[in-house]
Amino acid sequence: MDNTPESSLNRSLIERLATCEYITEHRNLFITGATGSGKTYMACAFGMEACKQRYKTKYVRLPDMLLELDLARTDGCYKKIQAKYANPVLLIIDEWLLLKPTEAEQHDILELLHRRRKKSSTIFCSQYHPSGWYDQLGGDDSPLAEAILDRIKHDAYKINIVPTDPSNYRSMREVYGMDPALSE
Repeated sequence: MDNTPESSLNRSLIERLATCEYITEHRNLFITGATGSGKTYMACAFGMEACKQRYKTKYVRLPDMLLELDLARTDGCYKKIQAKYANPVLLIIDEWLLLKPTEAEQHDILELLHRRRKKSSTIFCSQYHPSGWYDQLGGDDSPLAEAILDRIKHDAYKINIVPTDPSNYRSMREVYGMDPALSE
């Protein structure tokens, strides 16, 4: 991965994660940062390496997965769709908690994470720092918030992508010419 001078990353941690050892240890990875900071790019790079090492890997946006689970409930194929996301050795969940999940969605998340616990690894990409996830899950008003976090936070690796110079920050989309606003 290109370690651009605009962000500060722990190079030794990135190199260790690139070995996929975290997968054999059944540990999770939290990648957080602002929009366009490279979270998805980094997660997909780890996912590609997992594929090269023949680990079954799946990428999904949380909103898409929750919609699919909701539709599966009414179609009678809920267990099949749950298995689709529970079975990969590495699951990458992008846009983690971008929107606050409903109570039914929290149940889906809890069930999925419970099924994956201690036998697989999950990469969570979020704009929110892990300290804000409890509130995004409903905080004290949700009996499931703590249960969900309990299933993922222990022994998780954490990467928070922050610009070294916030006043001169440019998103990865802008750096690589992928920002549609710049092409107009």
